[in-house]
Amino acid sequence: MKIVSIVGARPQFIKLAPLSKLIRGSFDEIIIHTGQHFDKEMSEFFFIDLEIPVPDYNLNINSGNHGNQTGRMMIELERIIINDIPDLVIIFGDTNSTLAGALVSSKLHIPLIHIEAGLRSFNKSMPEELNRTVADHVSDFLFAPTENAMRNLNNEGLLAKAFNTGDIMNDSLKFAELHCNTDILSKFNIKSDEYYLLTLHRPYNVDDKGKLVYILKHIDLLNEKIIFPIHPRTMKSLDRSEQFRNIIFIEPLSYFDFVALQKNALKVITDSGGIQKESYILKKPCITIRSETEWVETVEAGWNLLLDNFNEGSIEEIRNFQIPEHHPPIFGEDVALKMFNLVEEFLKGKS
Repeated sequence: MKIVSIVGARPQFIKLAPLSKLIRGSFDEIIIHTGQHFDKEMSEFFFIDLEIPVPDYNLNINSGNHGNQTGRMMIELERIIINDIPDLVIIFGDTNSTLAGALVSSKLHIPLIHIEAGLRSFNKSMPEELNRTVADHVSDFLFAPTENAMRNLNNEGLLAKAFNTGDIMNDSLKFAELHCNTDILSKFNIKSDEYYLLTLHRPYNVDDKGKLVYILKHIDLLNEKIIFPIHPRTMKSLDRSEQFRNIIFIEPLSYFDFVALQKNALKVITDSGGIQKESYILKKPCITIRSETEWVETVEAGWNLLLDNFNEGSIEEIRNFQIPEHHPPIFGEDVALKMFNLVEEFLKGKS
């Protein structure tokens, strides 16, 4: 039996890896990479690090506005799926690749699983919120990462097709921790717990150059070094002539190197949904420069601080943020195996 896995962005590669290993032991898997993240650090190296097979198709669709990009993905995905006729399609997360895969599969009446279902920020100005909401409503099976995600699905009348599997990122991070090392710290002349790790890529933080520089100028006032792997989107907005005393700008990293930096950081500052979750699993304090989060459990547990209106006082909030001793296991264990068992049960019932 044949399964199509559709991915296109860094978090999706990470989620695919542990499940793909199990799928390939029992079924034929076709991996379609939409090309949404296209440079080597954001794409190719992740496949190498995580031991994911080379994609069977790479659509190389990585430009254009949301509608243009999603539409072109749909055209190509439809062509492939009609040709290969899979028994099941799996989509991940909340990107344009997710939405395109969801719409094409549902219109072709191919059974569809959405992994990381039920997340809601309740901010419809975020394209990710629209993508994941539509994906949940057209999918046949919803694999939710947390109890809160299950509650969201219940509130939308989707509980009958939802399963609380836990978050597959748990499995991916365990694999990464076994393979990453601290050589990357020596490369940047930093020591464990003596630097902050920063990532920014959300349009509302990086598209306005004035706002981006304002945030960076204030973060630069922290007493420790700040390591900032620059997302391609952020690079376009940042004037490299700006001078910063403590921020060290670096190119995007391989997955293992990034995990090594996360594990050893004093604190993580981000606007990424996935990195909030990774930081929690790695037991690192996280400061999120956003007004809301999909991962509300991390905030409720005291491990994630939301900073909405970033201002001069935010630096003291970052500096003084302390995590509690208690670290509840909110993302589950052996998640890939739980997902695979559900996939196997469905396909065996179909054969």
